[in-house]
Amino acid sequence: MRLVVGHLFPDYLNIYADRGNIAVLARRAAWRGHELEVRALGADDVIPPGEHDLYYIGGGQDREQELIAPALAAHGEALLAGVGGGAALLAVCGGYQLLGRFYRDQSGEELQGVGLFPHHTVAGDRRMIGDVLLECELEPGERRTLAGFENHAGRTYLDDGAEPLGRVLAGFGNDGESGYEGCRAGRAIGTYLHGPLLPRNPWLADWLLAQAIAHRAGEVPVFEPLEDGLEAEAHEVSAERAKTRGGRF
Repeated sequence: MRLVVGHLFPDYLNIYADRGNIAVLARRAAWRGHELEVRALGADDVIPPGEHDLYYIGGGQDREQELIAPALAAHGEALLAGVGGGAALLAVCGGYQLLGRFYRDQSGEELQGVGLFPHHTVAGDRRMIGDVLLECELEPGERRTLAGFENHAGRTYLDDGAEPLGRVLAGFGNDGESGYEGCRAGRAIGTYLHGPLLPRNPWLADWLLAQAIAHRAGEVPVFEPLEDGLEAEAHEVSAERAKTRGGRF
């Protein structure tokens, strides 16, 4: 099966191992007999409804976010329609912020967001940096952990009733206070975890691929396990580092 991935603004939002995450998705898809076609999506591109099975948007510095925010917001209707029609989405760090309702920087200026995730972000005085570990339950009764690294000054506040990606076991998370990290809206997930995310957490890569296949084929596949010994070791190293060091201002 050919799966189409829309990589949003890769030339601007690309500082957190984003190409590594795409490489993991492509390789794990190939190991299962599927082809991943990655298409860059920028300001001048049209996003036809139903064409993409998975969207990906990475992180960038404030300057890059300010540059692309209006163009990304202009794609909002198409992205909302795509995710509403069953496409999967992964947003990391700056991309996660811009897919909320707005981002308010330290000067008080607000960047309009896409409104896909029910949250808003406000710039803080100090960055929240360090290893982070989450407990997630993307499927009912199936609890897994996500390990990564966070580095953000923004404090993201979920709306009442919004679903977080996970509960913080170690680190800061969305705002350093709520105990939650990330946000989920159906098959769309946003997170501050990078470092990179998917090589350390192959189960999440498989979940995203399964959702993308479900969009294309109409049902969620059941994957046979892969040989993930090295990936499991990387996850454990990252998880232990988060437990012993946590996050630091």
